[in-house]
Amino acid sequence: MVKTQTKQTNHWFILVLLALAQFMVVLDLSIVNVALPHIQHAFHLSINNLQWVITAYALTFGGLLLLGGRAADLFGRRKIFLTGVTIFFLASLGTGLSQSGTMLIIFRALQGMAGAFMSPAALSIVLVTYREGHERNVALSVWGAVASGGAAAGVLFGGIITQYLSWRWNFFINIPIGIFVVLTAIRVLDHYKTEATHNDLDLRGATSVTAGLMVLVFALTKAPTYGWLDYKTLIFFGISLVFLSFFIFNESRAKHPLLPFHIFKIRNLSGANSAMIMLAASMLSVFFFTTLYVQNILGFSPIRTGLSFLIIPLVIVIVATNVPRIIQKIGYRPILITAPLIVAGGLFYLSRIPVHGHYWANLAPGLILMGLGMGANFVSITIAATSGVPKHDSGLASGILNTTQQLGGSLGLAVLTGVASSTTTSYLKNLHQVPTKLNEITATVHGYRQGFIVATGFAITASIIATVVIRNQQAKNDPSHPEKIVLA
Repeated sequence: MVKTQTKQTNHWFILVLLALAQFMVVLDLSIVNVALPHIQHAFHLSINNLQWVITAYALTFGGLLLLGGRAADLFGRRKIFLTGVTIFFLASLGTGLSQSGTMLIIFRALQGMAGAFMSPAALSIVLVTYREGHERNVALSVWGAVASGGAAAGVLFGGIITQYLSWRWNFFINIPIGIFVVLTAIRVLDHYKTEATHNDLDLRGATSVTAGLMVLVFALTKAPTYGWLDYKTLIFFGISLVFLSFFIFNESRAKHPLLPFHIFKIRNLSGANSAMIMLAASMLSVFFFTTLYVQNILGFSPIRTGLSFLIIPLVIVIVATNVPRIIQKIGYRPILITAPLIVAGGLFYLSRIPVHGHYWANLAPGLILMGLGMGANFVSITIAATSGVPKHDSGLASGILNTTQQLGGSLGLAVLTGVASSTTTSYLKNLHQVPTKLNEITATVHGYRQGFIVATGFAITASIIATVVIRNQQAKNDPSHPEKIVLA
């Protein structure tokens, strides 16, 4: 009995440790946003160069996730996880110590690369540590809360750190956390034996899909600036299409493909990842447009901006901790149908923001709805996307889920910023007079509103996908029960 209890305690401690590592990855996607004006001033960066502080991280992170997930399956989850965390906190140190914009952007790219190996390896360890059923659902509820709450927490921490310390501490904060995770993981993580019968990494597939995804993310990021039909945008999309087409051709012929297409025969995996693209596309707009709105329109300070988002992770934690009990009773399909509609309701409420708005009247209700939907969505979608996946493909499934989330976010940001920008320009052109300062502010807010409207459509699409594709997990088939959990 004592031994079982110790093992159970150790496994839940492992979950906290892995969630902490994932928190660093998600945090660094958003924590830097509030600090961008300070970084721009420090290195005298133009707007075009400044966006690379975000884009460099997104490119390497999104482009290398499939490779990172497969590497965890073939070479060992523990080894890849520890390597990823170590490179991540060392790259964070380099970013914080950067003496030029170029140096900072290079280290941001290294951070993204490390995160691409560390994140799927961590989720893969979660999948093989907990039995499928209620036990794993509880573990994934913690994981989902971290994944969905990290972005909001990043804005909060970024505001506090930037205002009271320095923009550099947004990166230095990763160093003690990373060292703690590495030293503790060495002591508590098992030496997970790979179940793969080979260690042949499909280098042609890895190179082509990484190049294709990186060029695709770059094209999506630059399209609003260049124009969606501009020849430069079309060239980048064409290059991405060539790489990804070669990847598909190669995978169909490779003896040990990087991405075995048979995994998509798992219906819920395919449906959950499709829904994730739409959800990520819709939810990223909340942080992007709302951050600009509260700082540029309402005049919030960095710390007040961060505090304004605190309501989201608080709601997410409450919801995520209760979702496994609901899933045990009704399965995850009803949640995946309903939760995106709650997100859509929050986005639609935010689409009504006025020029002279107030936080509690015009923002808080929408953010609360977003927290409710995000907490339920990410837990349920992670469970759906990983249920029924063989252990030897757990890293691959993790990499696919992270990839669809990253690509969805990049796609959503590109589309929604393009919609907001074109709406603002069109509004000013239709004035038939020289725009005043108030006209320009009104036009900008009008663009944000339209962006939220389009994001609402993305969220509704996610609900439709879940309705048509996802099949329910019957509670009566769940082999584990909370009162009988024995972690082995």
